[in-house]
Amino acid sequence: MEIKILANEKGGPSGKLADAEVHFNEGALDGLRLLGFSVWERRNGPGRNVTFPARTYSVNGERRNFSLLRPIGTDMASQNAIRDLVLQAYADFEAKAAVAS
Repeated sequence: MEIKILANEKGGPSGKLADAEVHFNEGALDGLRLLGFSVWERRNGPGRNVTFPARTYSVNGERRNFSLLRPIGTDMASQNAIRDLVLQAYADFEAKAAVAS
């Protein structure tokens, strides 16, 4: 798989740095991509955060999100692994952009 970074050129919403897509290049998912990841500046302190694909729904007027990419069972390490891959892809994207400018 490969992670593609798409810079947030519109500047909004505030703190959003980029969108990310996971492109699959082998196996049963070859030729498909998973959209909906975003890289954000942390609100409280240094660092970055990644949000996962989700669907918004409403219950009694309250807005909630249903994560579309969740771990099997209770092991959160799989989410941390994809989060780290997206953050590394964004760091590589930033480094290439700095060299180009």
